[in-house]
Amino acid sequence: MAGLDQQTQAEILALGEPQHFDAGDVLLRQGDPRVDHVYLLRSTRAGMCACAKVTANRGTGVETLLGIRVSGDLIGEMGVLRGTERSATVTSCTPTLAFRITAKSFTNYLKQRPQVATAIAAMLANRLDWANQRRLDFAAFDIPVRLARIIGELARRHGVETPAGIELGVNLSQQELGRLIGARDAAVSKAMRFLKETGVLRTGYRQYVITDPARLHDLERAS
Repeated sequence: MAGLDQQTQAEILALGEPQHFDAGDVLLRQGDPRVDHVYLLRSTRAGMCACAKVTANRGTGVETLLGIRVSGDLIGEMGVLRGTERSATVTSCTPTLAFRITAKSFTNYLKQRPQVATAIAAMLANRLDWANQRRLDFAAFDIPVRLARIIGELARRHGVETPAGIELGVNLSQQELGRLIGARDAAVSKAMRFLKETGVLRTGYRQYVITDPARLHDLERAS
């Protein structure tokens, strides 16, 4: 939505019906053959960022965190555009207002407004780049660097400047951060402790504040 003008944003919102979700509610479920709508995420309060996590289970019993979606993001568009079952589960991490747009309204609007279709294609390409970068990180860096890199990336995309530092801007648990970098809980705890002890990060319940951005940047570039 950020890349679209205000009139286009209003048009897209007008296509949907608002629905409220609490933290922990499932918006889309992996394997669901019903692909009759997409959602556009919005925050329930001014100044707050809606946050939802995208996860998948490939039959091993292990849940993989594929990404996060925030205010202004579309979810469910892949199933609608490809006509296939939902490939992932999307769960709200915060109270979220989601505009439910029917598949017919969504696809008809894209046909009428090719510039919006182009913007969505760019969004999908950016998501693919993000996923590919995570795969490269897995191969190239140890866990503390991978954690520093994902925290830095999330802060650049969603961070909020505060007197105490840069708040990460997304509501994720330490375990969920670990899933983003492909690390087990014990290894993530150790890496998180390192970031706190070196003065890079201050943490609370699902809250992360970068207190030394320059040091974090140095860690992101480490090898």
